[in-house]
Amino acid sequence: MFDLDGTLVDSRQDLVTSANDMLASFGAAPLAQDAIAGFVGDGAKMLVARTLKTAGVPPGDLGVALERFLEIYNGRLLETTRPYDGIPELIDDAVDLGVRLGVITNKPQAPTLKILDAFNLSMAFCWIIGGDDARFGRKPDPASLNWLIADAGGDPSRTLYIGDSQIDTDTARAAGTQFCLASYGFGQVRGKIDLRPEEFAASSARDILPAIEGLWR
Repeated sequence: MFDLDGTLVDSRQDLVTSANDMLASFGAAPLAQDAIAGFVGDGAKMLVARTLKTAGVPPGDLGVALERFLEIYNGRLLETTRPYDGIPELIDDAVDLGVRLGVITNKPQAPTLKILDAFNLSMAFCWIIGGDDARFGRKPDPASLNWLIADAGGDPSRTLYIGDSQIDTDTARAAGTQFCLASYGFGQVRGKIDLRPEEFAASSARDILPAIEGLWR
């Protein structure tokens, strides 16, 4: 099971540019890339709220700012966003092994599907759960991951969740699954993530396959 932003796709620049364009509409100065990248992971509303606070824009403008950000971002979802090197090959290899794959992200369902469809990745996933799915809370609430494991007739100990942020780490631990940190992503701009001895780290997409193979055996 994969996170999306910072794990399957590098969407950093499109998110940063959209957030700064939203700030410009309020007459605020742009923020540094790492600052905005560190706000990603809890959904668009939290990203916008943190961006406004850091830029000194009154919080009363949150509703308008969120609407503006989504309009801007949805218009440039694919300007620079691309799968990380090795992701298509990793997915093909996992499917060849017979592993069942899914995506759990705090990004809304519609843009998630648009991005995955653009790179012919959607068909590889048995489940794609967006952050606006009313059945579940957003990560790190493990409800979506727990449901997915049950729907697959699986076992948490035989499930691997792959993500780049502390939110993903906490989600996997709360669900009792194995965890692989996609350290090539941008989720650690908030701070270093300390892994447990039994958890995996992948410095590239290619490094994820051994973790999948080990669990599969």
